[in-house]
Amino acid sequence: MKDLDLGLDGAALTALLVDMPSVSGDEGPIADVIEAALRALPHLAVHRDGNTVVAQTMLGRPERVILAGHVDTVPVAGNLPSRREGQRLFGCGSTDMKSGVAVQLRLAATVTAPARDITYVFYDGEEVAAERNGLLRLSRRAPELLAGDFAVLLEPTSALVEAGCQGTLRADITAAGLRAHTARSWMGRNAIHEAGAILDVLRGYTPREPEVDGLRYHEGLNAVAVRGGVAGNVVPDECVVTVNYRFAPDLDGNQAAEHLRSLFSAWPVTVLDSADGARPGLGHPAAAAFVAAIGQGSGSSPRPPTAKLGWTDVARFAALGIAAVNYGPGISEIAHTPGEYVETAKIAECEARLRSWLSLSGPCLLSGLCLLSGLCLRGLAVPRPGTGLICAYLIWPALPGRAVAQRDRGRVLRAADALPVDRHNLARVEHGRDAGQ
Repeated sequence: MKDLDLGLDGAALTALLVDMPSVSGDEGPIADVIEAALRALPHLAVHRDGNTVVAQTMLGRPERVILAGHVDTVPVAGNLPSRREGQRLFGCGSTDMKSGVAVQLRLAATVTAPARDITYVFYDGEEVAAERNGLLRLSRRAPELLAGDFAVLLEPTSALVEAGCQGTLRADITAAGLRAHTARSWMGRNAIHEAGAILDVLRGYTPREPEVDGLRYHEGLNAVAVRGGVAGNVVPDECVVTVNYRFAPDLDGNQAAEHLRSLFSAWPVTVLDSADGARPGLGHPAAAAFVAAIGQGSGSSPRPPTAKLGWTDVARFAALGIAAVNYGPGISEIAHTPGEYVETAKIAECEARLRSWLSLSGPCLLSGLCLLSGLCLRGLAVPRPGTGLICAYLIWPALPGRAVAQRDRGRVLRAADALPVDRHNLARVEHGRDAGQ
């Protein structure tokens, strides 16, 4: 296994990581080299839990942010070693999400005196069952390592902010039959044939597209496996269709299961596993400031934040009461495909924008007005090209000390309504022209 040279540029470092196979369950070697590279950096405190590595700055800043990324990949599909074609870097995990991990490592090595303390988390087991997820394991064994005010998951988003995430649920739908000899099939009832009606429900289903906190989610309901049959001369008495439901974050797992049971009311439904999604949370001051500081892409027409169509560990941070967004260089639409690639320019763009945000400090040009009106939050300002400094927190009351929102399952709030009570005082937001203000 090669040593990691953190002096390489983001694209070259991504290629080096891609060429270290780390399919879920085999993350040990890549975790070893990441740990070794980070322990060589004197400004970081490094911890290891299984194949999850955590590195932290300990500068006593009033705010701590978490940058997290998983080091495992789906199985290799003839797409190793990596290769470059112009501005594209191909290879297993290049987009999901070793390019994001490379950005984390570059920042960990070079941002030695950030304006906010940083926790870097490199974790295993994201692409498999939830119980193997290194972030979940860390939250149970050493939750203090995940304490913070705001988190960024470097999941593939093409260097654009994607908020929240969908929930996911798998369930078995069982069609029953009656066994018989195939020579006398009329004496039985073929369960595989009966399962055709289950497939008809799936074919005729219209996915929901609800708007949640101003962002549009597109659900999905699909058969992902079918099993049935006894022997080549037996009419089968059971056929099971496994479905995967990707549901918008206006539902929780229990509500999603009830929705499935209502759709397949003629058959037994057995829920196999379920994970709640996360609402966008862009009304949280830390999330709003991040969006304002990062911007939305390098084009002339910035794109507003969009909904994350998929499950990510943003949901796990939401469960811990930590506001989080998805932001990384990869391309979500081609994740897990044999032709997976990442645009090298997006790696550099993502790194540069995060570096600027992590280093952001200095007086706010509006601080006199804000302080007089009691609206300044730690005096943080956001640079905007050609306009000097604009306070990203202009509409927020001061939140002294660390403000970690506590999740309240009893009531779900719109982004333009209010925030949950944090550990210090109630934060509110003034109504603007859209749900993101």
